[in-house]
Amino acid sequence: MATRTEKDQAIAELVEDIKSTNVIYLADTSGMTAEVTSNLRRACHQSGIRMKVVKNTLLRKAMESVEGKDYTGVIPTLKGQTSLLMSEKGNAPAKLISEFRKKADKPVLKSAWVEEAVFVGDDQLVMLSNLKGREELIGEIIGLLQSPIKNVISGLQGSGGQKIAGLLKTLEERAA
Repeated sequence: MATRTEKDQAIAELVEDIKSTNVIYLADTSGMTAEVTSNLRRACHQSGIRMKVVKNTLLRKAMESVEGKDYTGVIPTLKGQTSLLMSEKGNAPAKLISEFRKKADKPVLKSAWVEEAVFVGDDQLVMLSNLKGREELIGEIIGLLQSPIKNVISGLQGSGGQKIAGLLKTLEERAA
């Protein structure tokens, strides 16, 4: 049995882990063989996902002690064996679990906490897999913003620069 000091240290480590990310998945990995678990860990590492098998009571205490973040939506799913998956990308763990499940029936998604949003149940995997990451959304927004500018520039360039010269001359005259 772990001593109180060891438990407190484990809780402190979990607090630091969950404070450092905005993407947390809780998965059921019970019944997986050592080989399958090792393969899952390797796949997580290759995808930039941190994985830890955790004690539910310690994780619950860690989640309750983090200020400024509300994990109450995922705490009820802390039953049975729990693996904690942490990532920078909201959809990365869902994609990994979905891909892994093509060969095995575990891990099963218990819940996910992605940028303050709570998802409960394995049936949320498809939706979570389709979540767009921050970079993807920013890229789409930039693309949408650039489109009208490109149209204006191509319209102005279409007349061999005469429109641009005329526009500049008009602006110069107004300023004078």
